[in-house]
Amino acid sequence: MVLDGKKDVHLDGSSTGIVSRLEVLEGPTGRRVRSESERARIVAESLLPGAQVAEVARKHGATRWQIYDWRRRFRQRGGLPSCDSPTTSFAPLVVEEPLDERHVPMVKIEIAIGDIVVRTDAAIGEKQLSQVIRAVRTSR
Repeated sequence: MVLDGKKDVHLDGSSTGIVSRLEVLEGPTGRRVRSESERARIVAESLLPGAQVAEVARKHGATRWQIYDWRRRFRQRGGLPSCDSPTTSFAPLVVEEPLDERHVPMVKIEIAIGDIVVRTDAAIGEKQLSQVIRAVRTSR
């Protein structure tokens, strides 16, 4: 091993300049330059229903924040509708048939006062319920 005078580190190799081991890394490294059409395609994919930005970013070797930035830039240039644009619409609510009272669950109330249990549904009025509770207490 030789001490490199410039970096003060030990180099794994001889001093004659022959490299004893060379490792080749495959795949993209460093900064990628993407065309506008490629960015637009990735942004469009991230806007599909059910798409998750993190998964789209991982698939294309980008970060979530890059995709969010690309979306913002396309919106500013008019390439995408903005979130608050008047073209945003909601699906109309359609009720095919009115709810039947039998399908509405009844809320039951059960009050135990000593060994007496009062059972009723939630349709009882507050005043009426307090009268029943007073009557039960006085009867004990």
